[in-house]
Amino acid sequence: MATDEIPVKPAATVMLLRDTVDGLEVFMLRRTVSAAFAGGMYVFPGGKVDPADGEGDEAFVVAAIRECFEECGVLLAVDADGRMVDDGHPVLEHRHAVHDGSVDMRALAAEHGLRLDVEALPWVAHWITPKGETTRRFDTRFFAAASPVGQSSHHDDSETVASMWVRPADALQRHAAGELQLMPPTIANLQFLQAHADVASAMAAARAVGTPPCILPKIKVVDGKMAGIAMPGDADYDSLD
Repeated sequence: MATDEIPVKPAATVMLLRDTVDGLEVFMLRRTVSAAFAGGMYVFPGGKVDPADGEGDEAFVVAAIRECFEECGVLLAVDADGRMVDDGHPVLEHRHAVHDGSVDMRALAAEHGLRLDVEALPWVAHWITPKGETTRRFDTRFFAAASPVGQSSHHDDSETVASMWVRPADALQRHAAGELQLMPPTIANLQFLQAHADVASAMAAARAVGTPPCILPKIKVVDGKMAGIAMPGDADYDSLD
């Protein structure tokens, strides 16, 4: 397939945040090296939007909640009194069923008297995979959410093989040292987070973003080989396809 024919699929990801004595931390997962996209990279929980997630803007938020549940076991849902689900709630037993598609996320929540807390996830960033990507391209919305204090998190041992809570500045330092593989959108969002000392500050900043600008990196090619990435605002950005 020619690279300009690769479809751009809608996707969503969520930066799950918590407070610690050392400051703000974000949850990150390492994708299996065999993954078709971003193999071996450290990422935030996320994936493509499915038809069952709904339509329009809310579908992206529902996808982010569903992927968070599938990939790290944290369900961003509340009961009739607005209380977030805790570990031990029977709804959490259905993580793998949601992952394999045998259970619908919305229907599962309704069955347990819960609603997906879509209001708890402000939209922070919007990135599109550059043209020239030879495997998959995504139109991805990044959201932020405070991790429920009563729930624990763990990678799925399938699509993701490791996980960690990490201070954004530490993740960036480890990337600079060659210890962590990070994609440009992940780096940019970690830079956004590192300016904040706690969850309240980060979430307030996230809600203040409103509708973020769409960022489309461009691939630099020299002698038929990829030679880097150009970002909007770079001197050579407008000259690239």
